[in-house]
Amino acid sequence: MNKLNNAVDRFCILHPRFGIQNLMLYIAIANVAVFLLDMFARGGTSLSSLLCFDPALVLRGQIWRLAAFVLIPEGSSAFSVLISCYFYYWIGTTLERQWGTAKFTCYYLGGMVLTVLGATIVSLLTHYSIQLYGAGYVNFAMFLAFAMLWPEAQVLLFFIIPIKIKYLAYVDLAFFAYSILRYVAMGAWFYSIIPLMALLNFVIFFWPELQRFLHMERAHVSRPQNRRSAAQDVKSEARQANSGLRKCAVCGRTNITNPELEFRYCSRCAGYHCFCSDHLFSHVHFTEDQP
Repeated sequence: MNKLNNAVDRFCILHPRFGIQNLMLYIAIANVAVFLLDMFARGGTSLSSLLCFDPALVLRGQIWRLAAFVLIPEGSSAFSVLISCYFYYWIGTTLERQWGTAKFTCYYLGGMVLTVLGATIVSLLTHYSIQLYGAGYVNFAMFLAFAMLWPEAQVLLFFIIPIKIKYLAYVDLAFFAYSILRYVAMGAWFYSIIPLMALLNFVIFFWPELQRFLHMERAHVSRPQNRRSAAQDVKSEARQANSGLRKCAVCGRTNITNPELEFRYCSRCAGYHCFCSDHLFSHVHFTEDQP
């Protein structure tokens, strides 16, 4: 996972012009347009049926279905479609401003590719052509990325109740786990491959942060207190800061190996911890009880 994560970061650094600017704006507009055109179909062939992913039809030459399924809106009413489009547009544009166009495009395209791959695998296992309508799993991975970076951000639930993004993420993860367990209990475990493949995209992009988070949790539960060692680590990091060397605590890159990056120290972390511009706002903060 570390190699995949580093490969993605390296690609985005070397190809900053890769990607589609305002990608989520185009997808949101397309979602609304498809919804309106489906309304005018009135029982005929809907545009959604022409855009959905269907492995059997892809093999017949309809290759646009490999990507066009994300243009199908989520929701059955105009209100739900507009709300979902605005919400994911807001999340997507915020991630693009944080990461840059190249990395956000890689993240969204990665979710699409893994979702299609998951549906294809299930189709081969079941001998039934699994169809995909909409980017539900892709958007789920995008929402998790937003919640990982800005867990304290607030939204208005039902336009009235303020709630933090991290609590919505906990609820979504609970439903996600429930759906996986339901498939397993029904003996149809292979249907859980599609959502798990979508989640794999999130794991690849946030593997260093997830590793650090799990390490912090294990240390908090099981490690003995070692104040002297912690103090020595802080002094060592302080000496490194004074020496002019800047090393990212997440990816390990330095201002010597990667002079094109900016390196800053995080004021919210306990001790002296430096991060590159790619991980300054996306890392898990160090605490005083961390080893």
